[in-house]
Amino acid sequence: MGNREKLLEAARECLFTKGYERTTVRDLASAAGVSMAAIGYHFGSKEALLNQALFEALDSGDQAFGPSSDGTGPDALWHRLIEAFSTNKTFWIANLETVLRAQRDPELREQVAAGLRQGRSGMAREITGTAEAELSEETIRTLGSVQLALVSGLMMQHLTDPESAPTAEEVLAGLRALAAALPEEE
Repeated sequence: MGNREKLLEAARECLFTKGYERTTVRDLASAAGVSMAAIGYHFGSKEALLNQALFEALDSGDQAFGPSSDGTGPDALWHRLIEAFSTNKTFWIANLETVLRAQRDPELREQVAAGLRQGRSGMAREITGTAEAELSEETIRTLGSVQLALVSGLMMQHLTDPESAPTAEEVLAGLRALAAALPEEE
């Protein structure tokens, strides 16, 4: 494994254990077993390294969300997400910190926006069990967008007030109640 890969692995570990704001250049270099200058050489800055590690962890899903051994569909998804919010709290706080920093950094904002677009597609895939390449744009824009919005709100509830945040069963019951309350399409 080269220095670049060692740094990415170290950054992912730091995101899960220390979070974004508390991770220093020294932490990253020490965990990777490389010099601090290697961060600048390979990524330009600590922030660029942490951002890439964060996006890669979100892309891979398993590290951030846990493995999908319980199957697909809403039930499995909500159980996995709620478990991930509890067990990977530092990582999810780092995710929120990145969204806030993106409001002041146009380049980072575009990276976050691209991640959200990919997240909509991934959420639609998780719910339908259909490969992303086979999903319609309408399914991604509707089902994927709503699921992603629910994930964000649920994440904030579990990070801020985990004792009273809803369980997966309560989320599913709420979705059923919402669906039943919606007017029929005309």
